[in-house]
Amino acid sequence: MKNLLFLLGALLLSLGAPAQTKPAELLLLGTFHFHNPGADIVKTKSFDVLAPKAQAELETMTGRLSQWHPDKVFVEWDWNSQAELDALYQLYLGGQYEQAIRAKYAKPGQRDFYLKNEIIQLAFRTAKKAGLKRVYAFDYTKTSFPFDSVQKAMQQAHQDALMQRIGETFKKVEAEQNQKLSTLTLTQLLLDFNTPQSNRENKGAYLDLLNKAGSIGSFAGPWLVSEWYRRNLYMYSVVQKTVEPADQRVLVLAGAGHTAMLREFAEYDSRFRLKELKDVVK
Repeated sequence: MKNLLFLLGALLLSLGAPAQTKPAELLLLGTFHFHNPGADIVKTKSFDVLAPKAQAELETMTGRLSQWHPDKVFVEWDWNSQAELDALYQLYLGGQYEQAIRAKYAKPGQRDFYLKNEIIQLAFRTAKKAGLKRVYAFDYTKTSFPFDSVQKAMQQAHQDALMQRIGETFKKVEAEQNQKLSTLTLTQLLLDFNTPQSNRENKGAYLDLLNKAGSIGSFAGPWLVSEWYRRNLYMYSVVQKTVEPADQRVLVLAGAGHTAMLREFAEYDSRFRLKELKDVVK
């Protein structure tokens, strides 16, 4: 049995050996939602990404990102709706995007999503400047996020201290984010969302707090955390399977909670070498 396990391990190692000699640079650009519908647990203020100052910053930042020459750009859009993303990007490349959106969507909520979203404002703008013909969807949404069940499990387990700590953490994060949204420039905000501290806080909320929820025989907390991991693992898998051997630089744009997780996966992936945002847009 030991010899069999050894041979299996050797086979797996050989299969995992990279075909290329040089890993691709992977830039994980974590963002906040430029169009904020208030769907997250932590409620934050909206940021006017269409304001002249923010638009000027976006022009500068996307110019620098495009000069990094990404071979592929991935965005937080359902991977199974690539055709819809392709159609939108073609409108954008043809200079017809805003006109088409304003004509199609009369309600401000729908219209603002398509006009303000970071996919359009940041990813499309970068990809067009970089001369890319396509932007790739890689989100996976068929997972659950049963926060109500987690709260119920904590109540049943009488985890009063843990519930208080989670509530205080959410309030602290909300206050800090709102203060930053009110005082920092767009460039400063994006750089702040991609610091080691931000990545630790995003992952820590799941492992340090939510994973403990429930009695010993209840795994409501770990279930929620595992669903979050699963969603991000599936998203990362789409990137892995879409990147081609010739690709040298890959830009992945998603919410900062996602990129904090993706960074963890990429550190163990021989195909990629992480690139920092601050080094690209300095």
